[in-house]
Amino acid sequence: METVVNLGRDIAYDHADRGGDAAGLCCIHGSGGSRTVWKSQRRLADSRPVTALDLSGHGASEDIEAEPGYTTLSAYADDVLAVVAETESRVLVGNSLGGAIVLHILLEREFEPDAAVLAGSGARLGVLQDLLEWLETDFERAIEFLHGEDRFFHDPDPRLRELSIEAMRECDRAVTSRDFHTCHEFDVRDRLGEIDVPVLAVCGEYDQLTPPRFHEYLATEIDDAALYEIEDAAHLAMLEQPEAFNHAVAAFLDAHDL
Repeated sequence: METVVNLGRDIAYDHADRGGDAAGLCCIHGSGGSRTVWKSQRRLADSRPVTALDLSGHGASEDIEAEPGYTTLSAYADDVLAVVAETESRVLVGNSLGGAIVLHILLEREFEPDAAVLAGSGARLGVLQDLLEWLETDFERAIEFLHGEDRFFHDPDPRLRELSIEAMRECDRAVTSRDFHTCHEFDVRDRLGEIDVPVLAVCGEYDQLTPPRFHEYLATEIDDAALYEIEDAAHLAMLEQPEAFNHAVAAFLDAHDL
């Protein structure tokens, strides 16, 4: 683990570099997650550097005081850009909330990556009202809901599911709630035409949280976008079907000589 200081906060990240000279990836986790969700993407480091960070308040990164919504989204974008500057990453890869952060950077910040991957994400990320309430009043019920069939996972190894549950508990209720409320306020459907970098929208076949139609919309509305569906996976396809996910990302970047 390495760290970079961003606005007085230590932001933790892992960086795998085996000497490949292709464009480096910076991977951004989703709500209640951490950099460990990208553990299987380290396999791509034979051809390109792979970085995965903990957003503020997640994993080993220091927390922030920020209201849910745009303020939190902007602070998380600062985290990403600090790590990008430190690692010289050129491709942003975001899952769920991480995808919203990528879209925010593409639309609001001066940094322009060579390409972006939006995995289990969307231009709008409305959250079920019951889930928002459980995140405030019954965290265990929220965790169980998210780990129900075809939400985070389709048919995972039971150990993988248990590790994901424990990771969300470690993140804690307040941070996870802030994440999901930030997702709920996110909506850039009317701005996708402004994006002018290549984008891959990759989704799990069975994802009920951000279903394939969300990704079809991204691929239709963004000028230079491709769509890839991962079979036998749900929201966390990079964990559930890592070989297929890595193949999709590598093929997309190779097609753009990145």
